[in-house]
This record gives sequence, structure tokens and C-alpha cells, in this order.
Amino acid sequence: MAGGMWGLDWGHPTGTLTLTALAEGIRSGQRQPLGPPSTGPQPESQELGSQAELQDQAPTDSEAEPGSRTTDPIAGCEPCSPHDAFQSSWEEGALSDLALHTAACLEEAGFAGTQATALTLSSALEAHGAQLGDQVHALVRGLLAQVPSLAEGRPRRAALRVLSALALEHAQEVVWALLSRSLPPDRAAAELWRSLSRNQRVNGQVLVQLLWALKGAAGPEPEALAATRALGEMLAVSGCVGATRGFYPHLLLALVTQLHELAHGARSPDSPKVWAPSHRGPPHSHVSCAVEALKALLTGDGGRMVVTCMEQAGGWRRLVGAHTHLEGVLLLASAMVAHADHHLRGLFADLLPRLRSANDPQRLTAMAFFTGLLQSRPTARLLREDVILERLRTWQGDSEPTVRWLGLLGLGHLALNQGKVRHVGTLLPALLGALGEGDVRLVGAALGALRRLLMQRRAPVRLLSPEVRPSLPPLPAGARDSVRASAVGLLGTLVRQGQSGLRVGLRGPLRKLILQSLVTLLLRLHDPSRDAAESSEWTLARCDQALRWGLLEEMVTVAHYDSPEALSRVCRRLVQLYPNHLPRFLSQTQGYLRSPQDPLRRAATVLLGFLIYHASPSRVSQELLDSLFQDLGQLRSDPQPAVAAAAHVADRRRGPGFLRLPWRRASSVQPAPLYDDSPFQRRSLAGRWGSSGTH
Repeated sequence: MAGGMWGLDWGHPTGTLTLTALAEGIRSGQRQPLGPPSTGPQPESQELGSQAELQDQAPTDSEAEPGSRTTDPIAGCEPCSPHDAFQSSWEEGALSDLALHTAACLEEAGFAGTQATALTLSSALEAHGAQLGDQVHALVRGLLAQVPSLAEGRPRRAALRVLSALALEHAQEVVWALLSRSLPPDRAAAELWRSLSRNQRVNGQVLVQLLWALKGAAGPEPEALAATRALGEMLAVSGCVGATRGFYPHLLLALVTQLHELAHGARSPDSPKVWAPSHRGPPHSHVSCAVEALKALLTGDGGRMVVTCMEQAGGWRRLVGAHTHLEGVLLLASAMVAHADHHLRGLFADLLPRLRSANDPQRLTAMAFFTGLLQSRPTARLLREDVILERLRTWQGDSEPTVRWLGLLGLGHLALNQGKVRHVGTLLPALLGALGEGDVRLVGAALGALRRLLMQRRAPVRLLSPEVRPSLPPLPAGARDSVRASAVGLLGTLVRQGQSGLRVGLRGPLRKLILQSLVTLLLRLHDPSRDAAESSEWTLARCDQALRWGLLEEMVTVAHYDSPEALSRVCRRLVQLYPNHLPRFLSQTQGYLRSPQDPLRRAATVLLGFLIYHASPSRVSQELLDSLFQDLGQLRSDPQPAVAAAAHVADRRRGPGFLRLPWRRASSVQPAPLYDDSPFQRRSLAGRWGSSGTH
């Protein structure tokens, strides 16, 4: 209708008194007064007194010259008579007219006019907000234009009240109107989001709309960034997270899945390649916005310890990495199992349909969460054990290594729960088969799961020993640090669990496994990886205790001080105890002479020299000796001086009478090898605990 039902000029903003009259006309038409019910008739001056207070800086009609138009900047057009408004009856579209004129006033009016119109409109909206149509976007634009210029206190609260009244009936329209104005980052928009968050009548509806906006946008799209930023603003307000009851797991999974999409998607040119959690100030990149929103969601629900655990374990940095995202999800699931178990049931239920999703980020994120939540016994009981096992076995047959890796981790978590030992027949084939995988993640996961299985009461040591023996010893030779440490640690656990059988004279697969791995354990005491070296030391101590070598002190001395004298005593004792295994010891040591790691080449050279020195000539073939000395001769020109020096000492053992005298005379005639101190860092007790050695 041209000019609106009230006959107003659409080209100019509406004055404060005119809008008040409009609102009162709407209210009177429905017999709903603006304020509290009146107890008696009020004079006209008293009726307009509150409006005069709101615009004490604007001239009144009585102060203006007769016949002149008002010069009040608040009323940019000729006002309509309040009397005409009061005489009008309620018709369809009245609130729309009011909304349009209010939007113009909010965008162009001054300080007092904004407060007055905001109070007027919010009162009308609370009564008839459901009838408002397309004017929501115009009102939101007006609020965004005026809020920055309003002072703190009643004026600003009045303007924010309009937004809450709109959102009560038109949450979707308000959310989309604000999202369209939230990029680039805008302080006024952020304040409007926070104001919605504080209103308990509307914050739940707004959060649901933001969740759907987040799910409907793809990865790094601007809509997703705006929704993520808005979620962060709202969830950071104290008490707002309580409004997520009923869809908290859904929101958490949406944020984590979005991080997966961002980690594997294209980055915007202005977003940093790496986000540092220590940065202060408002986040600017999409990734950092998602992380802050996730932190706010966890913290607001009492999960501060979850956030702290993630920070200490480097979980946030893993969560945003392209190759480490799923590791971050596993850490998050573990932290929630420990410190936020009240959400696990709902989270587990939301995960199940996502496990078959066609969307890879959603499916893999759900799989990682599912795997991590199996650490919780009450949560794992939500499904039957055979259903969980069947699902994990299905993952083992997947062509994607990441899915097989998650399946192995899940099997390991199942092994932690009581009562799962009866599933050894199902667990072992999958775990042992993964030891031959080319992906180090799969091998590491299988080793971890096997170790957890051995920690169970009545662990199947006799069943596991012959199965592990063909695969375990080769692992430390070429695997990465974590896999070497896990493989050696598994052997130590196996020895400890089967110690009783060894003590009563069991000469079975476990004893053979120890002897087959002995050279590897001795050399890995010098592994550049501290984890692998300490794991080797721990395993050797278990072997010494089980087989009663009496070499614990010597092995600890070799581990921490690289003592040649202690290593010589170890070699002499082993040659005496296992003379038939001497050729294998020598051959295994020879293989490490070609190691690309300097500490291992030197350690192998020294060990080989002592084994040859203490060897019995009847136990070593001349062909093997010639091969050993040939390799030692080549090492005399090694580019690492420490290796070349050790090879020079070991190669001097070769001579016309060497190993041709009886064994006891050979050791008495030939002088013992003397090696220089190792130039490589030693893992002394002082160094292990970070002490400088000075007090």
C-alpha cells in the first residue's frame, strides 16, 4: 500500500512520537496497554511524560514556532497525529508498517530517538511479533547501524531488547540476517550475538539455527565461518551452554567434523598456515574460530579439565593438522572419558549413524570418536560385544589404512575391559596380521593392543609367544622410534607375564624369543631415541630376572654410562650360558654394522669385538669370521671417527693365532680390547631427570 496504512511518507524516517502513537494504536486495537494496567484516568501530560524523558534534548511541539515544520533530527519527516493513530483500528500489516518505519529511524535517528523507538517496537513485538514478515532484515540492519553509537546502560539495553523480541518469533530470520553481516568481523554483530546468548528465552532457538547453518555450509565457505564465529561468541557467555541440552553431542561433533574438513580443505589466503593456541586476542582464521568455539562448549559445561588435558597432550595442535586430526580426536575422546563422562551416552548414540556416512570427514571423525569411547566400560556396554567386535573386524578388511588403524586401536581398547579375554581367538589374528603391515601406525596400534591384552589376568602367554616370535624381532631394526619402543616393551611384558613358566624350566617359544631378540636389546641401549633405549633397558631387566643371568648391574651400567668393561662381562656371561647361540649372536650383530645411525654402528662394532674375544673357536666357522673381519675392515674408513676407531680396535683381534688356541688360553693370551669413550650422549640418571650435575 502506498504510504502504509497510516498514510505516512515512506521516504523519511519516522519521529519518536509518531512511532509511539503507532505502537499504542496497535496495542489499543488489541486492548493490550503498553505499560502496567492503569488504576485511573491519567492526564495527557502524565501520559507523555515518559516520552519527554527519552528525548529531553529534542524540542517539543509547544516550543516550535507556529506553522513551522519540526527541525528535530530524530523526526526526519512530518509526524502523523497521535490522535489519528489512536482512532485507527487494528488491521493486517500494521506491525509491518511499524517495523519498516522503525528500521528507518534506527538507521538515521539520533541517540534519544533510537532508545524511544527501540522500547516502543520491543513492546509491540512481544505482543504481535509472530505477524512480522520480511522486515526482520531491515530491523537487524538498523540495530547494527545504531548499537555502536549508543552509550552503555538503558539505551543500549533497549536496542538489544528489540533483537531478542524478534528472535523469539523469527529465530531463523534473525540468525541469517546477522550471519550476513558478521563477515568481516564486526563488533556490533558480536555484541548482538552475545545479547541473544544472555536471553534464556531465545538462546536455545538461536543455537539450533546456528547448528543447522554450520551443517548446511561446506567446509571453508564464508557461511560456515560466520556461523562458527557466532557460536564462539554465544558459547563464551556464561550459562549459555546450558541451552544446548538435547543437542550438545550433535553440536560437538559438528565442530570437530568441521575441523577435519578445514584440515583437509583449501585455506583462505589470509588465514595462517599454523594456528598457535597461545595467541591472544580474537581469533581471525576459520580454524582458530572453530577451536575457540569447541573450547567454549567444553568449558561452559564443566569440562575445563578436558580442555586442560588437550593442551597438555598437544591435542589442539593435532586436531587442526591435516595428518594428525584423528589423533587429536582420539585424545579428545580419551579426555572426555576421564573428565566428561556425563555426555558419553548421548555422544555414542549420535555417532552410530555417522559411521556409515558417505561424507569422509564425518565418517572418519565418527570412527575415531567411536574408537576412543570404547575406553569407557559403561559406554561400550551400550552395544553388545559381538556387535562391536564385528564392526571392528569389518574395519580390518577396509582398503583404507586409516580405517584399519582405527579398528586396531578399538580392539586394543576392548582388551582393556574385563571379560574380553574370551575373545582372544578373534583379537589375535587381526592384531598379529597387522604386524606385517607397511604402515607404521598399524604396526604401532597392533603392538599397543597386544600389550594391553597381555596385561589381562590369565593372559594367553603360551598361545601368543609362538605367534609373535616370527614377527617381533625384525620390527626394531627399521621401524620408527615409537614402534621400536612399543615392540621392545611388548617383549618385556610378555617375559614378565610368562616369568613363572620360565623359572620352572620351560624351554619353549618364549625362551627362544628372548634369545632371538637379545642382540637387538643390547644394541638398542644406544638407540638415539630415548624411549626405545629406556624400553630396551626395562625389557633386559625383565629378561635377566626371568632367566637369572645375574647381569642386571652390568646392563644398567652399559645403558647409562656406555661402559666397555661392563659390556665385556655381559658378553662373557652370555657366551658361557649359550655357546650354541654364538653364531646367531655374531650374525645379528654384523647386520647392525651397516646401520645408518652412527651410535648403533659403533655399538655393534664394540659388541662384535667382545663377542669375538670371548668366543670359543669350536663354535665359530672360519667362513663367518672372514665375513665379520671383512666388514670390520671396511668400517676402518667410516666417515664417523668414533666408528672407525672402534673398528680399528676390533679388527686388530685378527691374527695368525687368533681363535686357533683353546678357548680358555685364547682369552688369557690375547689382551682385552680397549675402546675409547663414546662421543655420543649418554643417558645417565642425572641427564634423565634434567639435572646439570652441579648443586
